[in-house]
Amino acid sequence: MFRLQFGDDQVYKERITLWRATDMDAAIELAETEALEYAADLDGEYTGFAQANQLWDQTEPGAEVFSFMRSSRLDIEDYLDHFFDTGTGRQQGWPSIDCQLLVVY
Repeated sequence: MFRLQFGDDQVYKERITLWRATDMDAAIELAETEALEYAADLDGEYTGFAQANQLWDQTEPGAEVFSFMRSSRLDIEDYLDHFFDTGTGRQQGWPSIDCQLLVVY
């Protein structure tokens, strides 16, 4: 996760990247090395927060590339409003092109 500054607007950015490594610690080490370079290129700050997820499927259409579970007693609407649809997220549309897309759901 990164902290970036756009004028007076402070933004936190999450990225999902793919790494081939022998274990989770090695993957995080590779990712954190790249994260420091990425943050420097954007004149931002790497927060030091990284998580790894083992890929059980080949990276092809429909493959799960990230999974996160959280225990909560909130109903669906309240859960989404509290953790995801807060009104502060930056979302954008993309032109219709043939490309690889990651869908988070």
